Amino acid sequence: MSEEIQLNVPFLRRRVPNLTSAARSVGLRPATVSNLCTGKIPIGRAEVRTLAILASLANCTLDELIIRGNAGGMLETGIKCLDLFAPLVRGGTIGLVARPGMGQLVLLQELMRRLNQRGDAATVFWAPKIRDKAVEEVIQEAEVTCETLEEVCTVVASLREDRDVLLGADREVVLTGEWFELQERLKEAGARHVTLILVDTRGEAVDEESPYGPLDTLWRFDMDLIGRGLYPAIDPIGSASVLSEGSYLETAHITIQHKAKKLLRRYRELRSLVQARGVEKLPEAEASIFRTGERLEAFLTQPFYVAEPFTGRPGAGVALEDTLDGVRRILEGATEELEPGQLTYIGRLDASLLRS
Repeated sequence: MSEEIQLNVPFLRRRVPNLTSAARSVGLRPATVSNLCTGKIPIGRAEVRTLAILASLANCTLDELIIRGNAGGMLETGIKCLDLFAPLVRGGTIGLVARPGMGQLVLLQELMRRLNQRGDAATVFWAPKIRDKAVEEVIQEAEVTCETLEEVCTVVASLREDRDVLLGADREVVLTGEWFELQERLKEAGARHVTLILVDTRGEAVDEESPYGPLDTLWRFDMDLIGRGLYPAIDPIGSASVLSEGSYLETAHITIQHKAKKLLRRYRELRSLVQARGVEKLPEAEASIFRTGERLEAFLTQPFYVAEPFTGRPGAGVALEDTLDGVRRILEGATEELEPGQLTYIGRLDASLLRS
């Protein structure tokens, strides 16, 4: 099969901020451009003339405009720590690394709930042979549940004629080789994106260097965050996405991501000193970094829709733009008068919280 190609949408929008208006001015239908950007029209079906005009608008070559490989751009989740540090690759393979009880199945359940609500993708769960309460809760959120490879092939092939598909599966399908067989079948069938999220219900992936093989996105869970009751307990340093490389993400996103990671690395180093000696023993500059790190860490917590019955907090989705704006404000010191508790389990950073 020929190498998959995608429109480099972030790059295009960065070069042509008012894309719809610009497309109309040169004779392109805005709906066509929009459908190319969202993937409703596969790039392989686009007219060469359309792509040439878009390249001209962006003042770039066709090679710059088109991404070759499996990365189909970012599928926004509305979960701050994921969208900021390790964006979900549309059509990619995502692996969760956690021990049992750290919340990986809750995260999969939440993602399915969000995508179902937005209608962004069909949700399918390839249920593991061994089930527990957490697995049953994921089944309740999935649009379709499958038991076998044959069922998955049939269901995914039928669903993705019209929509992208998010497929959740246990790591056992990698170990048995069934996932690789499914990939080959889906390549032969063509059609729209399938985004695979792999969980490890046995908790064995933590102890292995490459538990899933090549991944587009890795979400690693952090025991320290869990111990302090900060959820989702995604490690911002240990998690990663191929979208953070090259020109897939907006420049502003990459800049804020790098600044936030740098701050959190130093904040984590300082935590042991503060626990032993107190923050007042730190030099003023280091104390400022520590307090900013506390606020940023608090802001990256988020209430989940699926957890509402247990926490009493309404779930919150945060647009990427609001996540980046909130993190930028924290890094710039706009929340210095706030206690970390005021930023814990909120959604977006409301202007009413900020100092005038």
